[in-house]
Amino acid sequence: MKRAAKRPDLTEPKNRKGALAAHLTEPEKTVASGTATFVVGPYPARKVRVREEGGTNLRDPQARLDEAAGLARAIDLDVVEAFIVTLDDVRPSTYLGKGKVEELAGAIKASDIGLVVMDCALSPVQQRNLERAWGCKVIDRTGLILEIFGRRARTREGALQVELAHLAYQKSRLVRSWTHLERQRGGFGFLGGPGETQIEADRRIIQERMTRIERDLEQVKRTRSLHRASRRRVPYPVIALVGYTNAGKSTLFNRLTTASVMAEDMLFATLDPTARAITLPHGEKAILSDTVGFISDLPTMLVAAFRATLEDVVEADVLLHVRDVSHEDTEAQAADVETILRELGIDEARQRSLIEVWNKADLLDDAGRERLATLAVRKGDGPQPVLVSAQTGYGIEALLAEVEARIAAGRPVYRVELAPTEGATLNWLYEEAEILKREESEDGHIALTVRLSPDKEARLTRRCPGARRVAA
Repeated sequence: MKRAAKRPDLTEPKNRKGALAAHLTEPEKTVASGTATFVVGPYPARKVRVREEGGTNLRDPQARLDEAAGLARAIDLDVVEAFIVTLDDVRPSTYLGKGKVEELAGAIKASDIGLVVMDCALSPVQQRNLERAWGCKVIDRTGLILEIFGRRARTREGALQVELAHLAYQKSRLVRSWTHLERQRGGFGFLGGPGETQIEADRRIIQERMTRIERDLEQVKRTRSLHRASRRRVPYPVIALVGYTNAGKSTLFNRLTTASVMAEDMLFATLDPTARAITLPHGEKAILSDTVGFISDLPTMLVAAFRATLEDVVEADVLLHVRDVSHEDTEAQAADVETILRELGIDEARQRSLIEVWNKADLLDDAGRERLATLAVRKGDGPQPVLVSAQTGYGIEALLAEVEARIAAGRPVYRVELAPTEGATLNWLYEEAEILKREESEDGHIALTVRLSPDKEARLTRRCPGARRVAA
């Protein structure tokens, strides 16, 4: 059984700042691999959840626990067992009640557990007390998600965003109560830490590093703004994929673009954004952008850190909200995504450009697919969802047609007649407009019905004075 690798002791005053700063920039790559782990879901009793959530109970406790165990497995933890612990009240000192803490302590010792994942947000004091009681490392949901993000980021931008979120979390862990603990924490990761006593010095070192990263991310933000400005000059409409983690966004991205972005049945397989050009049914080019998946209780520091990446979502012409309709908790997942979109400033008016993509139809039986297809047609509170399978290609043509219709809404349509000698104008129309209909007469004259963006309307009328606008 693998245990957390021993960390260098940074409590020596000699060159402390340099040592700690170096450690803060070192991601933990394999420290958790194979560690025997318990996953604990401390969820309020149903009556408490209803009271706390304003009369709604969106999430099933077992689905929540399964998701937490999936998060733990995403960084190769050996999940020995997962427990649901029903709470009537949250204890300020240990989160769980005394009896449950003692009961779990016995199970942890018997199974030789090295790590306990608590699927909740623990205060530093609660985390310390549980570690003392159980004699093993304890991390909460936020720490686990940050650890996953630290493993998944591949680009420099992604690494900077993750490190910024890590440091913001670590800064909140610096409390005087954990000085000289048997198992001390600190540094960049969460599954093994060096410990520290000079809290103010640590806080200053972390803040200095955060300031430098924020400066670097500002440069990233400016670069992305320049890229968006250049795309607007082309201009190509932007389509952004959003959705719950593991809903199939990257598989759909690969299906639409014939790219080979990493797409696995794993939580947070994609962190670094990717953009590719696609061609819509009538020939218009568009930019498709894949983004990081969302999750319930996403740490606020991660939303803030990834804001530069998610600006593509905010400015997109069309949003594709990809949902895994085969998942038992699909409605709750959709609600979580909508909440995060609102946090990003995408209000109800902007959500009119959103298309719900009901993905993973291949995992449903024939009756399930038929039921959802009927439900999509009958949905009356907005645009119809599109049922697809990114894995098999089912429904992709209908999805592209819906995307094109959404982009084309309000665009002018013209009837253009060209002589056989106007080959340059014909070529321009094929390059700059969507050809909806083409008719050729025996004498070589061509009649076209075209649709184009409003900014190209003046150029069309200059090139083709006889063009006339028609109903779409």
